[in-house]
Amino acid sequence: MQLGMVGLGRMGANMTRRLMRGGHQLVVSDLSPDAVKQLAGEGAGGSSSLEDLIGKLDAPRAVWIMVPAGAPTEQTVQKVAQHMQAGDAIIDGGNSYFKDDVRRAGQLKAKGIHYIDVGTSGGVWGLERGYCMMIGGPDEAVKRLDPIFKTLAPGRGDIPRTPGREKLGGTAEEGYIHCGPSGSGHFVKMVHNGIEYGIMQAYAEGFDIFKNATSKDLPENIRYDLNLPDIAEVWRRGSVVSSWLLDLTAMALSENPTLSEYEGFVQDSGEGRWTIQAALEEAVPADVLTAALYVRFRSRQQHTFAEKMLSAMRQKFGGHVEAGAAKKKSA
Repeated sequence: MQLGMVGLGRMGANMTRRLMRGGHQLVVSDLSPDAVKQLAGEGAGGSSSLEDLIGKLDAPRAVWIMVPAGAPTEQTVQKVAQHMQAGDAIIDGGNSYFKDDVRRAGQLKAKGIHYIDVGTSGGVWGLERGYCMMIGGPDEAVKRLDPIFKTLAPGRGDIPRTPGREKLGGTAEEGYIHCGPSGSGHFVKMVHNGIEYGIMQAYAEGFDIFKNATSKDLPENIRYDLNLPDIAEVWRRGSVVSSWLLDLTAMALSENPTLSEYEGFVQDSGEGRWTIQAALEEAVPADVLTAALYVRFRSRQQHTFAEKMLSAMRQKFGGHVEAGAAKKKSA
């Protein structure tokens, strides 16, 4: 099948490679001519502009956009749409806000252009492992593009079948699903990432407890000098908390048990915030996910004004001196 790919970053480039391996014909575009040249050298059709890319596709066309969410995606969708016709399809595979998808889908529907939002998980490992996809959009267009989704998806692999799953059918076992109308794909991916924040935070806090089990504040008979790489590894083998995130944790700890190359400044890509917003709109308690998001905010600051105020109040009402301040005084 023929597809245009706009955005050749780590995921866009590897998705292009996986599709070409699966026998699809790709025409590519990127702000970097070198990125286009690289993929053209591997068998893709190059293009000099979005208009040039679309001109090299046969109707009904399909263009997959893999650029940063927000303004870059908005601008690219609008530019691509200018050169497309009724029956063509635009696929946003980035991390767009689902309400933006709904708006864009409505705008493009008036022109007869299909808009498909695809929440894509797989990161830098997707080329070999495949990409888990959560798809939103009109049935007709999603069905037409099924060969693309099937090639990008991981497939069943060696994962044991869920008991009773054989009665349900569908593509979920292949690693991709059509969630529903426009916006639903990115909505599901948004909550997926919110949950990811929570799981990551749970692992992080647990291993922090392990690391500090040697604290001199503890009685000597319950101080434990634990092997963190071994704990992560043994949990991968039959534990109920095993997961791909734990696999990656084990990998990082085996490379450097102290994680000394990291500062602990943790970004959020937006989906965590949007997940909490959705929870507020639905009046759904999301304690863990909210706390995990706030920890990411906290990681970017040395000490907040609020923390300084807490310390000041403790000193004023109880004469409590900051531990750091006491150390400086004795020095």
